[in-house]
Amino acid sequence: MIKNSASLDPIHPGEILLEEFMHPYQLSANRLAGSIGVPANRITAIINGQRAISAETAILLAHAYKTTPQFWINLQSHYDLQMAERSIPAPHVAAADTLARTLNIA
Repeated sequence: MIKNSASLDPIHPGEILLEEFMHPYQLSANRLAGSIGVPANRITAIINGQRAISAETAILLAHAYKTTPQFWINLQSHYDLQMAERSIPAPHVAAADTLARTLNIA
């Protein structure tokens, strides 16, 4: 498996949502969910790291917190890439590198 350059575990976007956006405003998952028109279990699953932030949820969170949808999608994409880097077997990466060398891709 590929070793992540940072030894810290990746931070799920739900943790950022909870710590940086819900706690400062003392918002519960139920209140946030009701305010943006989604089921409470969606927000709960996101903040518990059990669900990804979808494009729809990113748009709604962007409106709620005056951010951009890209902010939320970028958090999710960054997390997903970090998790993937940890799970891809090293031989697969080596094989892809070999192909790149064979094709003379700079």
